[in-house]
Amino acid sequence: MWQLIIESVIALLLVVGGLAAVTGAVGMLRFNDFYMRMHGPAMSSTVGVGAIILASIGFFWFHTHTFSAQELILMVLLMVTTPISAHLLTMSAMHMKLPRQSNTQGGPFEINEQIDQD
Repeated sequence: MWQLIIESVIALLLVVGGLAAVTGAVGMLRFNDFYMRMHGPAMSSTVGVGAIILASIGFFWFHTHTFSAQELILMVLLMVTTPISAHLLTMSAMHMKLPRQSNTQGGPFEINEQIDQD
């Protein structure tokens, strides 16, 4: 009974991870400008790979009865670095004043580039 429940949860995590990855790929193809394209892969890689790593941790913990700290560290690093890198890429695109589509929601954040001339 427990084996069926645990394997069902692992399968559900794998399906959620796969669907999140496909959603991110479709977002990369469907969205028009850089700012909209940044959202899909950043969210899907965080959720998708996180769910797949959780499924891997659960699978090996259930079958070998050992806990894999390396996978947990990998997941934590992924959850921290992906949003930060997406934010930095978006800020650099705004700094370079990349064009955006008219249907991109939200007003652009203007970076002030004032140089003190004394």
